[in-house]
Amino acid sequence: MNSDEATLAQLISFLSASVSVEEKLRIRTAYERAEDLAGATRLGDDCAAIPDGDGWLLLAAEGMLPSFIADDPWFAGYSAVMVNLSDVFAMGGRPLAIVDVLWAAGPDQSGQIWEGMRAASKAYGVPIVGGHTTVTKSGSPFLAAAVLGKAKHLITSFDALAGDDLVVVVDLRGSWRGEKPFWNASVSAPDERLRADLNLLPDLAESGWCRAGKDISNGGIVGTLAMLLDCSSAGAELWLDRLPRPSGVDLARWLISFPSFGYLLSVAPKNSERVIAHFASREIACAVAGRVTSTRSLLLGYGAARSLFPLSKGWDPHARSP
Repeated sequence: MNSDEATLAQLISFLSASVSVEEKLRIRTAYERAEDLAGATRLGDDCAAIPDGDGWLLLAAEGMLPSFIADDPWFAGYSAVMVNLSDVFAMGGRPLAIVDVLWAAGPDQSGQIWEGMRAASKAYGVPIVGGHTTVTKSGSPFLAAAVLGKAKHLITSFDALAGDDLVVVVDLRGSWRGEKPFWNASVSAPDERLRADLNLLPDLAESGWCRAGKDISNGGIVGTLAMLLDCSSAGAELWLDRLPRPSGVDLARWLISFPSFGYLLSVAPKNSERVIAHFASREIACAVAGRVTSTRSLLLGYGAARSLFPLSKGWDPHARSP
């Protein structure tokens, strides 16, 4: 076994043991009970996409883990807003408003959470317009948020085609937040830059240059790609050594990380240079790091080495075509 093969084997072993990746491989089981209730709305996208005149209403919602709230209440509040906004932009939308759902034991506990939500709302320029806030006498805090947005054209999870380039977009101008696999390119960024950078996504959707895509979430690039392939009934090759990555950052940790600005796009090869230039114009890293195939499998590469990644944990290779 040469060095490339050994490195790839180690990375596949690491990814296969990752709880966050496994959760993405079986995410269909989390929402399958709602499929007969969703009407014409397809489940599996970053947001619910609801037809609205000549465009779409987008509705995103996220809950924060209690352990996250306890460890870092300010950042949990900030993240509750940030991750929902990212989901709306990922689908080519522009957010309109945020609502919160918060239970907390007294003003001391809720105050830090609210300060985080307030900071994100101001930074991204999206108002918090209501929700449900309850002060309890005791107990662990609970936090969730939802964002409403609008899109003229969608970037969906259902339209990746064999032959497309897989284009990975990440803002590398950040740093780790503590020991968790979270790359923070948001909190310290200027407000105007945050807003202008995120508007690159709806601009891209409206240009027609991007066929499909997803926000890179917990579970990192491999978990996110598995979800995209499941929705699009496709396969892929992903070249791990070609992913945009901050200098000096360990590749294994990077592969399971949630970047605050990170997107996986399925792009017709004729448009890839345009898409890369679109993000490079704002100094955001962007590269072709794979391609979509018709094999219904995920082949990972590192250097000259290639190996299949096991997608069997809840991933349905016989899922219906959209």
